[in-house]
Amino acid sequence: MDVWKVIESIRPVDVQMGQEAIGHINNLTKPVGSLGEIERVAMELCKMTGTQFPDVFPPGVIVFAADHGIAAEGVSAYPQEVTAQMVANFASGGAAVNVFTNHVKGLLEIVDVGVASNMDLASVHVQKVGYGTKNFAKEPAMTRDEALLSIKIGMERAKHTIERGARLLIVGEMGIANTTSASAIVASLAGVPARTVVGTGTGIPSEKVTFKAEVIEKAIDLLNPDPQDPIDLLSKVGGFEIGAMCGAMLYAASKQIPILLDGFICTSAALLATRLSEHVKEYMLAGHQSVEPGHKITLDLLEKKPLLTLNMRLGEGSGAVLAYPLVQAAAKMLKEMATFEGASVSKGTI
Repeated sequence: MDVWKVIESIRPVDVQMGQEAIGHINNLTKPVGSLGEIERVAMELCKMTGTQFPDVFPPGVIVFAADHGIAAEGVSAYPQEVTAQMVANFASGGAAVNVFTNHVKGLLEIVDVGVASNMDLASVHVQKVGYGTKNFAKEPAMTRDEALLSIKIGMERAKHTIERGARLLIVGEMGIANTTSASAIVASLAGVPARTVVGTGTGIPSEKVTFKAEVIEKAIDLLNPDPQDPIDLLSKVGGFEIGAMCGAMLYAASKQIPILLDGFICTSAALLATRLSEHVKEYMLAGHQSVEPGHKITLDLLEKKPLLTLNMRLGEGSGAVLAYPLVQAAAKMLKEMATFEGASVSKGTI
């Protein structure tokens, strides 16, 4: 798969279809605007898919897993081996994203793009870029070719999930210390100090949050990632799973498949994707806003309003999967709700 051809194939959403959707929504048996954000979501889905009655079932959920060399700096509350342990948990169906995806009858795939150990798990697709990134406090996290490869793998897995029948894409992640990479990416793209972006991640104490921000700021000074070059930025301070999420979103947009965003790490990948394609943002909906301070900054940069605010900070795609029923309801409203004429209900006069 040619990464650049996929990116070049992404087209603007269908604005005219969005206008037609508004007309239809306003003719449904309810006061105009009374379903609030659900009406906005429905209109956005029509624009994304180019259809009057979009179908978003089933959702495809891809969880990309990879390790981070920056974990050696002590920026996480958990040791690096937890990445592999959680992948095994995903494989056995015991994680939150398993439970929530089963609840919405979604299609789930777990992809190892860079876990630091080998695992023989039948339900995990292994397509490693490497055995974890390098420690970007000392050197670039990966090469430029590895960054492009991670994006390509994400595109390939999105293609696979869409070919399985997915009509909406959710991408999640697992990787100890990946909030550190996400913070470095967002701080660079937003042009703000890392301390304004960094949060508790997996639950580190406040003094460690300050330390984590210092590690990121020193790394940015050392490596000087170029915010105008998303591949340079990904290669210097990113992660294999962040690149893969970016690629998966780009591919989904190229096929007019709606993308439901998860938490901070997912949106850092989404922000990278928008630097590669000016139109990919138009295919994104924000599932929720987490407690990570960088998540709000990223959502604001993406100009996305979250559907839920549940004080979550888990990742895995879990928050987006929880928000999915609202998106599905918006699609069903368009197709199944009666019009005033069809139900013989009188319209308001105001």
